[in-house]
Amino acid sequence: MKRYITHNANETVELGKKIGLLLNPGDVILLTGDLSAGKTTITKGIGEALGVKRVINSPTFTIVKSYNGDKCPLYHLDLYRLDGLNQDFDLEEYIESEGVCVIEWPYQVSEILPNEYITICLTRIDEFKREIVVEAKGNRYEGIVGELK
Repeated sequence: MKRYITHNANETVELGKKIGLLLNPGDVILLTGDLSAGKTTITKGIGEALGVKRVINSPTFTIVKSYNGDKCPLYHLDLYRLDGLNQDFDLEEYIESEGVCVIEWPYQVSEILPNEYITICLTRIDEFKREIVVEAKGNRYEGIVGELK
C-alpha cells in the first residue's frame, strides 16, 4: 500500500501518469471515493500515460467511455448510476479486454470483478488537497504498487 497527498488537480493527474506508465493491456483499476474526490482527474493521468489524446471526462451518464491510446485502449467506467447487474451492460467485455479498465464505483458489481486489481481510494481533504491510497490485490499488482515512488 502507498499513501500520497496531492495539493491540486495537476498533482493528482501526475500521480495517475505514474501509475499509468506501469500498466499493461488487461489491467484493472478500481477507483473509490466520494463525489468530486478526483476519480476522473486521476483517470486523466492514467490515460495520458497510455497515450490517449482525447479529453477524458466523466462517463456518469453513459456508464462507459472508450479511448484509443498509443499503448492500448482505455475503458473508463462510472457505475454510480448502475443498478447492480440488472441493466443491459456487459462489464466482463471490458474487464477481459486488451485495454486498461478503470472502474469508478466498483462496489456495484463486486461479484464479477477479477481476483486481482489495483484499488485507488481518493479522499477529499479540502477543495484541492487529496489523500490517495493505492492498494494491490494480487502479485502482479503488488509489483506495480511497489514500483511507485
